[in-house]
Amino acid sequence: MVKGKVAKVAKVLPIEKIGEYAFLVCLLVAVIAGLAWSRVTDYQGSISLALVILGAVIGLITVTEKEVTPFLLAAVALLVANTGAVFIVINNVVGGLGTAINGVVVNIATFVAPAAIILSVKSVYALARKA
Repeated sequence: MVKGKVAKVAKVLPIEKIGEYAFLVCLLVAVIAGLAWSRVTDYQGSISLALVILGAVIGLITVTEKEVTPFLLAAVALLVANTGAVFIVINNVVGGLGTAINGVVVNIATFVAPAAIILSVKSVYALARKA
């Protein structure tokens, strides 16, 4: 080593940061694919699979114990808002806008649902263990 210089050590990302990045990637993919919903129908299965896998990663490593209840509450609200394709009627006013909004909501729900399932199971397990 050269005198006076410190060797750079590669930093390893903490698992929480990986989860945060996974969440941001999911959100970005969900919004972009949702906005292009009618143009990506051939790839929607692959997009959904990627969102489910990333959602599982988020459920396993991102949400802390104190964030579980607010996350699950938000997930329930999102999943309820996702039912019935309520935004499609906006297409009557602005063509394609309702489809795009609905696509974004569907995609976000697709990656939130696996995280919510994992966190729900973890919560039930924690409650059963205490009993």
